[in-house]
Amino acid sequence: MAFAPVLAALHPGIPLLPPPPLPAEERPIRQAEGSLIRSNGLSQPARWRIERGELWLTLEFLEQQLGVQRSRGERGGLQLEWFGSEINLSSRRQQSLGDEVAVPVSDLMRRIGVRFAPFGKNELSLELPAGPLQAVRARDNGISGKRVVLDLGAPALVRSDDGELAISTETSREQRQQLSRLGLNPRQDQGWLRLKAEGERLTLGRPWRLVLDLPSDTALKSLNRPSSNSPNAALAALQRQGLVLNRRVGRIGNRQVLINSVQLDPRRVPVDLRPLNRASGMKGLSSLSQLARNKSALIAINGGFFNRVNRLPLGALKDNGQWLSGPILNRGAVGWGDGELPQFDRLRLQEIVVDQRQQRWALSSLNSGYVQKGVARYTEAWGPRYQPLTGKEQGFVVRDGVVQQRIEAIPQPGVPLRAGDMLLVTRGGIKADWQPGERLVISSRSTSVVGDKPYVVGGGPLLLRSGLVALNGQAEGFSPGFIRQGAPRTVIASDGRQLWLITLQGVNNAGPTLMETALLLKQQGLKEALNLDGGSSTGLVLADVQTVKGRGIAGSVHNGIGLIPRVPMPMPNRPPARLASSPP
Repeated sequence: MAFAPVLAALHPGIPLLPPPPLPAEERPIRQAEGSLIRSNGLSQPARWRIERGELWLTLEFLEQQLGVQRSRGERGGLQLEWFGSEINLSSRRQQSLGDEVAVPVSDLMRRIGVRFAPFGKNELSLELPAGPLQAVRARDNGISGKRVVLDLGAPALVRSDDGELAISTETSREQRQQLSRLGLNPRQDQGWLRLKAEGERLTLGRPWRLVLDLPSDTALKSLNRPSSNSPNAALAALQRQGLVLNRRVGRIGNRQVLINSVQLDPRRVPVDLRPLNRASGMKGLSSLSQLARNKSALIAINGGFFNRVNRLPLGALKDNGQWLSGPILNRGAVGWGDGELPQFDRLRLQEIVVDQRQQRWALSSLNSGYVQKGVARYTEAWGPRYQPLTGKEQGFVVRDGVVQQRIEAIPQPGVPLRAGDMLLVTRGGIKADWQPGERLVISSRSTSVVGDKPYVVGGGPLLLRSGLVALNGQAEGFSPGFIRQGAPRTVIASDGRQLWLITLQGVNNAGPTLMETALLLKQQGLKEALNLDGGSSTGLVLADVQTVKGRGIAGSVHNGIGLIPRVPMPMPNRPPARLASSPP
């Protein structure tokens, strides 16, 4: 389910409910940390920290599990909004919580009336009394779907997972019947209203309400499948043609790691390996299930790194010969063409601008959220508009190699990126003196044949090359802490005969380090392997269902890698496909 919380337009002048006072025994603790959050009695994996009495929660949890909307604030800051209550956070008010970004939210929680306190050794308790559901309203939006509005008696906690939406509100029998007629399959369960709401977009607003924009049945059936029946049939047909699904437990030292893998020979199995990205441009995140659904991918894993604060890519992404985002920091990447095994290498994109005075300017990045001092290049693949990513930025609109417009300071509303346009941006005090009408010559070359392939996804670090451990985090610009930490992992690999898509998760532990991952993959007989984004981003979608979630919830991601059936599959007479299990 794509759970992308978006706040509705607010109604000013309506007072917020005052938070209930904390009893003396529940006064905030000054210091605590854990990896589980209990929301009105329901527990789930999510990191949290209380530091000097201030509660820090991850952006992933706030957006995906509470419905908090965030937008860009001034000078790299954030604005968070929840049921009409806003807080503004400077870039200094962000910190790492493991491999995730966390922000202080005590004030926001109290404004809405949420009480929080540590529970046991590892858990945080969030409590918000469940108010009554006041009314249900629905409107058919035609081919785009339908809109359902839930008018609430008070703010509510919201949870989303596996195509189900849970809302902390109490309903009547008549209201549940009304929701059932709308196809939402409601259940009232201990203060939670549970709805089957696949592919919805959720909007929270004030006066207290939730707005569900539900896609049409046609949109939900857009997956390339042989009929309206379950896509498990297509998956089973591919298994008969050589695709292998496997689940086993591996060991590294005295710890266990759950390994899920998809294996196939792309020269024999009739699927296309493709990058998965959002059609609207490089800014924004989606669920892995939605990315797969958008491209009719039957199988998908999450892809490369991204900045979770500004939701921009941090690595190579190339689709059908077009660079959507360029590589950074000579990090590992994988590239391939149709019907061939992928190739792996570290990758840089060397781009040079030569002006009429024969002055040469090295470009620092292409369509990237990785910001450096120098000159960066943006194209229409970035999206319909470029907005400045740093303080004062100078811009030059170039078409057919000729400067069309010079912008001394790119305004915050941004600059339109029309088809065929290119925007050159100078940062960090670098200035160029190019004038309208001046001709610029741009050259571009990849440092590896991987970058010349029509499809490229970047990640890092590179784990295996020619059967040997190739891990060198420092050479790829990763911090020592990132290299040492244990976490869920996503890997694309090859054994020289087959392509492997792999996820790894710790069994009662945080997960393998990168070196442990490389050693485990070598034990499997793999020869080439690239680490992709991991942690809460780790995911595997099989037949429209996300079967792997890095830390227990389906995190939003920037891009992915998918397997798309080339032709409709015949319907097999066999049970739905599942991962084969190997004994520990």
